[in-house]
Amino acid sequence: MDTPEQRKTWNLEPDALAAACDVQPMRGGGPGGQHRNKNYTGVRLRHRPSGVVVTVTRNRSYTRNLAVAFELLAEKLRASMKRKKKRVATKVSRGVNRRRLEAKKQRSQTKRLRGPVDD
Repeated sequence: MDTPEQRKTWNLEPDALAAACDVQPMRGGGPGGQHRNKNYTGVRLRHRPSGVVVTVTRNRSYTRNLAVAFELLAEKLRASMKRKKKRVATKVSRGVNRRRLEAKKQRSQTKRLRGPVDD
């Protein structure tokens, strides 16, 4: 895997992306029967620098699947380049705590009343 600094430099142009990927044809599966399953129409792309893998077997056409795979790969790489926001821890408000405790007391009372009746 690359560092965040290296991710910023990835070129997501189709030609550059194709040069940085291993393209592996594969057999599709699922609906479509023999037309889809007998030929190597599916595509698996592996982006060597990042290790991201995309598999597409949507269409019965190898070239269409290849185009879709490159689009999905570029989308995944763009998503991985986004900087994640740092989570800010917050405290539960007093009102929320009070309402939770009141609900617990009410539930406890309900369950207590379900028990056997003493004569």
